[in-house]
Amino acid sequence: MSIPYHRPYLNRESSSALSRVLKSGWLTTGSETSHFETAFAQYCQTTHAIMLSSGTAALHLALIAGGVKAGDEVITTPYTFTATSEVCEYIGAKVVLVDIRPDTLNIDETRVAEKITPRTKAIIPVHFGGHPCEMDTLLKVARQHGIFVIEDAAHCTPAYYRGKAVGSLSDVTCFSFYANKCITTGEGGMITCADDGLASQIRKLRLHGLSKDAINRYKQKNSWRYDVEMLGYKYNPTDLAAALGRTQLGIADTLHQKRQRVAHWYHENLTKLSGIILPTELSHVISSWHLYPIRLYPELRQHRDALIAYLAEQEIMTSMHFIPLYRHSYYRQKYGWDPGDYPVTEITADSEISLPLYPQLTRKQVITVSQVLEKFLDQL
Repeated sequence: MSIPYHRPYLNRESSSALSRVLKSGWLTTGSETSHFETAFAQYCQTTHAIMLSSGTAALHLALIAGGVKAGDEVITTPYTFTATSEVCEYIGAKVVLVDIRPDTLNIDETRVAEKITPRTKAIIPVHFGGHPCEMDTLLKVARQHGIFVIEDAAHCTPAYYRGKAVGSLSDVTCFSFYANKCITTGEGGMITCADDGLASQIRKLRLHGLSKDAINRYKQKNSWRYDVEMLGYKYNPTDLAAALGRTQLGIADTLHQKRQRVAHWYHENLTKLSGIILPTELSHVISSWHLYPIRLYPELRQHRDALIAYLAEQEIMTSMHFIPLYRHSYYRQKYGWDPGDYPVTEITADSEISLPLYPQLTRKQVITVSQVLEKFLDQL
């Protein structure tokens, strides 16, 4: 029987919630969205949560709310999905890359300061695989230079850094609820922050810069007048997505425990194998375990693609996270980044494989994956 790379965890409550919204007759941003935002803010131990149509939209509006403009510089990691950097391109800001750590594969916090210039306006640390970055160091450097911090927490629901929930640590945190994330709304995202002014601005930015959203214009008497207070975007979510998100958030801790259990099973079965590096979880963090990224030893990395193909032949689907930004033609042509400046990213990108990890994965399936891996490594 095949083992898919990902399966969304949906239950009876998911169907009931969607049905409730359909019967209500109100499908766009409304009360379901408001309820989900309130619950998510509480879950992340912060003041505000603003739902958006995607995690990419969240990153884009976070940059605007943070005052980043054309010509400014934004520091981030090369080992991320293009959404992290493309939002900088939307604004006309320059992307500046810092290599990653060899253990967590997060941005190397010790090298960020050397990339700061008078034009640096924001840092976007990416919590790779759901493992939080070293936020104490990053926040200290940012405060010293007056730099806005936007956490890319697309992989984190939930994750914790030194006992604090990701979503409560920085100026702004951006989450994704894409179909394969820890909790999903199909498509969707969220921004969390503690600043009232930022939250108000982001709420207006997500819907054309309007002074009132649709539910406040259509469901209240004599409230049809509105003003366009700023240049905005069409990034608002649907109540259908929010209703699904509420059911997912209600079981988020349970889903997290199941992911932790699967990661533990992998640890148990793969520790004995030679030739691979297992993912780490530092003692002061709790990872969401969105991914289970293994790496071949550097001297074996030329066999990575063959391993992916071999697993697929055995009906075990995998993925790869990530193709570094500097390898993509758009960024290569625009910036001309030298791969030699990012040696850890280079080795990692050629050796990493993300194994199946989702709440429904069984111990038997993990053992099967481990045995197939062992057979391939033995052949090497």
